[in-house]
Amino acid sequence: MDFETLKAIEQDNLMQTYGRFDLALDHGDGCILYDLEGKPYLDLTSGIGVNALGHNYEPLVKAVSDQAGKMMQASNLFYTEPMIHAAAKLNQLAGTRRVFYANSGAEANEGMIKIARKYSWDKYQDPERLNILTLRNSFHGRTIATLEATGQDHFHANFFPFTNGFDYVEVGDLEDLSEKLCSGKYAGIMMELVQGESGVRPLDPAFVSKAAELCEANDVLLMIDEVQTGVGRTGAFFCYQNYGLHPDLVSCAKGLGGGVPIGAVLAGEKTQDVLKAGDHGTTFGGNPLAASAANVVLDTIGQPEFLDDVAQKGQYLMEAIKALDSDHVKDVRGMGLMIGIEVGPDAVLDDLAKLREKGVLALKAGKGTIRLLPPLTLSYEQMDQAVAAMKEVFA
Repeated sequence: MDFETLKAIEQDNLMQTYGRFDLALDHGDGCILYDLEGKPYLDLTSGIGVNALGHNYEPLVKAVSDQAGKMMQASNLFYTEPMIHAAAKLNQLAGTRRVFYANSGAEANEGMIKIARKYSWDKYQDPERLNILTLRNSFHGRTIATLEATGQDHFHANFFPFTNGFDYVEVGDLEDLSEKLCSGKYAGIMMELVQGESGVRPLDPAFVSKAAELCEANDVLLMIDEVQTGVGRTGAFFCYQNYGLHPDLVSCAKGLGGGVPIGAVLAGEKTQDVLKAGDHGTTFGGNPLAASAANVVLDTIGQPEFLDDVAQKGQYLMEAIKALDSDHVKDVRGMGLMIGIEVGPDAVLDDLAKLREKGVLALKAGKGTIRLLPPLTLSYEQMDQAVAAMKEVFA
């Protein structure tokens, strides 16, 4: 089918909720995607951080294909091997105790919120101690609760009333952070350690360390949203490991299934037994198909040499972009293969279009930042190709 016909059918049949790029993708191989006419593009998006092992990764394709031929869904009323093996691997890699499977990052964050509130209610029976603190410029999802948890007002427009019980603190405001976490009003604080949607902004380690210290002193749960930063993206399996943290709750999704939808909540020692039978549930969470994909991802990305390679490649790519020394680029920041290139709100969409013309796909973040979330299998040659295209676009 030609592209214009496809676009016409899309406009007639799908809600117009996305500002789609003017491009239809057909298939991929490794870090390369192809459009309907077979034109190749270097993929620096990985499905917004989902295709962590790239496209058509043979062991992943085989595992999903084999499992599809056996059993795709059984419900959580039965034991199935893939989900149990994946949970054991997750806990080992994360240093956590228990896993609850979800289907997406927003659902995983909803699960964290429920666990935090139940932990506080079970222990203190205080209706004033059930609030969740999040950070300004955060992003935690698009359900009603996770939308309110998101600390960006423009996401809130048109969707009131929200679920109550959320409050915000500015990143870096240690006085307000301390006042709030010592107030006895909060069940937990939920943080992304690299704020992706607002411009790929790593948090200051001193601020994060203070938050962890205050949580420990006041029995406030430390909740880390690793939906975008997790599963090797920042050069450690989870970003909190770069900060030396031991969270009470962790959410993950995106890269966990390598392209198959799956999310998870990981519980530490404090929270491992909070949810009892009937407290929470899901029909599709942890289904054998998704869990079989997660097992391949965990076996591959969980290897120390793989994670070291991601950290080294991220440093190489950031340094190469900085070396362009272009007045067009205001800042380059990030961690591992999660990189933001600030070019300003008037330039970002035009820059992305020019990169596409040169066969390079990238993303937008915040008001004026190009976001790079390539497959973690990206090669040095492909990084050089991307930087060469950027040199022309940013000139």
